[in-house]
Amino acid sequence: MPVELAFEALGEGPPVVILHGLFGAGRNWMQFAQALAGHYRVYLPDARNHGASGWAESMSYTDMAMDVAALFDREALRQPFVIGHSMGGKTAMALALTQPQQIGGLAVIDIAPEPYADQFSGYVAAMRSLDIEATSSRRELQQALSARLGPEAPVDFLMQNLRRHDERFDWRINLLAAGLCMGQLCGFPKTLGDARYDGPTLFVSGAESDYVRPSSEAGIRALFPHADIQSIADAGHWVHADQPETLLCALQDWLDEVCTAAAR
Repeated sequence: MPVELAFEALGEGPPVVILHGLFGAGRNWMQFAQALAGHYRVYLPDARNHGASGWAESMSYTDMAMDVAALFDREALRQPFVIGHSMGGKTAMALALTQPQQIGGLAVIDIAPEPYADQFSGYVAAMRSLDIEATSSRRELQQALSARLGPEAPVDFLMQNLRRHDERFDWRINLLAAGLCMGQLCGFPKTLGDARYDGPTLFVSGAESDYVRPSSEAGIRALFPHADIQSIADAGHWVHADQPETLLCALQDWLDEVCTAAAR
């Protein structure tokens, strides 16, 4: 059963839906939504088990794609353009492959339709190990998380999931479900291996990221034969944080192109 996704929306024009990555929330993409809002109606949903959306035991990409399709139905969105980063990119790909008629185009940011090594279970374990109910200081919790994960971990990003509820803290991400479903989150559904999405597709990766490698191209083109594959210099996996202006230009150019083609 689909989870009802919380979302923010702004702007007017053709609908664009941006799907965030693991440990994130829709608001991570507010800067991009504001930049696009002059020409598009931009939706920023929180994925299931993230942000203000409902929680569920499953985090399969086909289930999360159904959540997004249900959002389309509730908001009467007709073939929106879907942009997804990392986990959101895999969700967007699953939606395009299972319900291609639902979307007008697909843009995937720094992820490929393939399995990856688990780099995140340690984050989940460290976050769950914090005694957040007995602590009244965000700084203290941040220092404890930094001590557990080390200086290279994205602690500031992970701490965005901590919220104060009355006089105590809690996590707005379902860490138990994320931990139990990590195998699914790091993989990609084998059942979609014979599917195809023939609509307009953009893949953008960070040149310094190892999430989209030269060897990924064959798998991308097998599922998305019309994919335009681009790389952004001086960017890692968080392309939108490393090179926001360059990524925004790539997305704006792609959206303008597919909208113009759709209007012909």
